[in-house]
Amino acid sequence: MKTLIFEQAVCGHRPILRNYALRLTRNLDDAEDLLQDTLIKALSYEHLYKSGTNLKAWLFTILKNTFINAYRSKAKWHGVMEVSEDLSSPQLKMSASRNSAESRFALGDVQAALDSLPDAYRIPFQRYFEGYKYHEIADELNIPLGTVKTHIFLARQQLKRQLKMYEEQFGKKTPKKSQAA
Repeated sequence: MKTLIFEQAVCGHRPILRNYALRLTRNLDDAEDLLQDTLIKALSYEHLYKSGTNLKAWLFTILKNTFINAYRSKAKWHGVMEVSEDLSSPQLKMSASRNSAESRFALGDVQAALDSLPDAYRIPFQRYFEGYKYHEIADELNIPLGTVKTHIFLARQQLKRQLKMYEEQFGKKTPKKSQAA
């Protein structure tokens, strides 16, 4: 019975949640999707709601956090799409026609460079490369956050030195600050 009362209370806030979702998304369909996701989460996590507290504020927080998470996810994919869309046909042809043996050597060198890193640098670097955030790596490895950042920085520096031969072929050189000014 408690669940039915909670469900009715949540659904009673639907109109104001819809308006807030519409303000955030500026699109009716996206607002409806956001509203549905919010209601599903609210009903799924009813056990986390402390009765006697402000239900409306709790629902608004769920809606806002759901919107932010979706925005971040979309931004990551948009960034990937922008990079891939920037490739012009000549670049694609050149990339596709590259000698596969040459690419295998490059991949072998990258793997060798990674393997040569001390575990203290390699493991945090790989976790970061896999998409983990600094604090998640620190928690997983049970080391301070500053140490994680330092180890990742040092791993990058060491990899740059070891793979410098590929910089001209695969990477872009960035102008130094003194040259850019």
